[in-house]
Amino acid sequence: MTDGLPEELLRELTRVCREIAAGKDGEKDRFFELTREGSAPPYITDLAESFGMMLVKVETREFQLEQKIDELQKSYARTKSMLDGMVLSLVSTLEHRDPYTAGHGRRVTELSCAIAEYLCFDSNRLEGLRIAGLLHDIGKIAVPLEILSKPGKISEHEFNLIKIHPQTGHDILASIDFPWPVAQFVLQHHRRVDGSGYPILPDAGEIPLEARILGVADVVEAMASHRPYRPGLGIDRALDEIEKNRGTSYDPDVADACICLFRAGRFTFES
Repeated sequence: MTDGLPEELLRELTRVCREIAAGKDGEKDRFFELTREGSAPPYITDLAESFGMMLVKVETREFQLEQKIDELQKSYARTKSMLDGMVLSLVSTLEHRDPYTAGHGRRVTELSCAIAEYLCFDSNRLEGLRIAGLLHDIGKIAVPLEILSKPGKISEHEFNLIKIHPQTGHDILASIDFPWPVAQFVLQHHRRVDGSGYPILPDAGEIPLEARILGVADVVEAMASHRPYRPGLGIDRALDEIEKNRGTSYDPDVADACICLFRAGRFTFES
């Protein structure tokens, strides 16, 4: 006996309380049954009543939290749906103007995401890359269509106009409050790890990994596919380019991931 409470009942009450603390709600009724068995002294009955009031408060708070979580999940789903709709609208605008550029963007996105998964990106980071991939050439909307679709070799002046598209894309996307620095990924996807490429950004610091991935995927897709001014060179030529300039123009980890995906048969462009 302990203070008038049978030791067996005390042990059972202690066990039940531990089970409740561990989240086993079915033990709550057992707690109150024990306090009504007659062998429990008055202070245990009072404890049961206090415990019951506490449980009501806790369960009410849990219900409120569950409601709040549900509201947040619905809000997130609505926001994501709006974001996806906005991205698809931008892609559709580009596609209607230049179907080739839009098709290129989708294939670059597929390869970029495959490389990112190989490099163990989490789902959130992967989503930011996916959006940047779809929009990486959005700045070409400001490039004259006759240059983009020109069948012959473009002039230096025309190429300089094309080289503006990362900055234009950045300026278009910078005003959109993405959860990721999408505008920066787009701005830097033509910069190279050896300092070459464009645009020249002396104060930009290290190129984001997402931009490095987009840069490799962009080159591979462009070389492998048909261009207005030449037929496709094929995937082997594209991979040779990446392998040859691995560590100079292209991030070595990204280059290795890309080459491995293709040569191991783990990725191929959809026709």
